[in-house]
Amino acid sequence: MIPAGKKLMKLLSIELPVIQGGMAWISDHSLASAVSNAGGLGVIAAGNLDPEELREEIIQTRRLTDRPFGVNIMLLSPRAGELVDIACQEKVPVVTTGAGNPGPFMERFRCHGVKVLPVVASAGMARRMEKLGADGVIAEGMEAGGHIGKVTTMTLVPAVADAVTVPVVAAGGIGDGRAMAAAFALGASGVQIGTRFICTFECTAHTKYKERILNASELDPVVTGSSTGHPVRSLRNGLTRRIEELEREGAGFEEIEKIAVGALRKASREGDVNNGSVMAGQVCGIIKEINTVEELIGKLMEEAKKTIDSLGGKGLW
Repeated sequence: MIPAGKKLMKLLSIELPVIQGGMAWISDHSLASAVSNAGGLGVIAAGNLDPEELREEIIQTRRLTDRPFGVNIMLLSPRAGELVDIACQEKVPVVTTGAGNPGPFMERFRCHGVKVLPVVASAGMARRMEKLGADGVIAEGMEAGGHIGKVTTMTLVPAVADAVTVPVVAAGGIGDGRAMAAAFALGASGVQIGTRFICTFECTAHTKYKERILNASELDPVVTGSSTGHPVRSLRNGLTRRIEELEREGAGFEEIEKIAVGALRKASREGDVNNGSVMAGQVCGIIKEINTVEELIGKLMEEAKKTIDSLGGKGLW
């Protein structure tokens, strides 16, 4: 493993520099435990859970793995404080945060030995997170699925890597070993992968959701909600067309939110991939098969090594 990867692995006590993204309605104990067992860091998404549901997910994860795992907490949630309490009570090894400032909770995390990696969308935000005591940051480019920022991964990762001294995890548009090798070249210590992990046997997302990703090209993910300041990347369907029409008519956030509420669950759990929100990143264009998590991570690592070797970096891995 190249030196940069070792930095993240030591921090999180993991064998491989791969973090699984916390995707609401998708990242549960089944997927998280499989990723951890394969040597990465599996992550439970707390965004759609109430506190006791999160506790149960943590318990179920520990039944399936004895390795480190994490919990993703969306800080804009009205129950964020309660979810933080559960993560601390259960002494979760790692918490990743998004959509908000983890500052008010940092002391609580430190007191319970929880390592914190906020998702950031700019170098300035990364610097603020480091000053707050973040153990690392996840630089997520706009190629990602779901809620996105304004900067591409190619531009964001080196900017963040130059801005902070803590480990930087690259996210957004990473779905194979070539992209993983590129992330290291940009200054990352590891990668976070979301969309690619949906197409694994251990992921409990609806079969139709997975099939929609498998059949998509890199042009199918579209961004809606930009006019309201809440851009979301998902696969083009009936829902995205209705939202685009509302945006052209000048509709505000609240009007758009009415048809978007519950849409991710509708697609990922019920299989309605026309009226639901099929959140997925641009990387879906290279996803053509469903693997076990162990197979997928093995392929990622092998391809990353071959890519680095082919570029004259033999011996660095």
